[in-house]
Amino acid sequence: MFALVAAVLFVLALIFEIAGLAVGSVITATTLGTAGLLCVALHLMGVGAGWTPLKR
Repeated sequence: MFALVAAVLFVLALIFEIAGLAVGSVITATTLGTAGLLCVALHLMGVGAGWTPLKR
């Protein structure tokens, strides 16, 4: 799931960079790229990879 989110963030970052867009001073192409790298790191760590039922 995090890999899909990262891909979307990277596409948005590319569009922002090509078009020279920014949403305020907070959301820029660099911010989206950093968020994408965070999602890739979480994906590689295995976070959100699966759900296991609680055993009782």
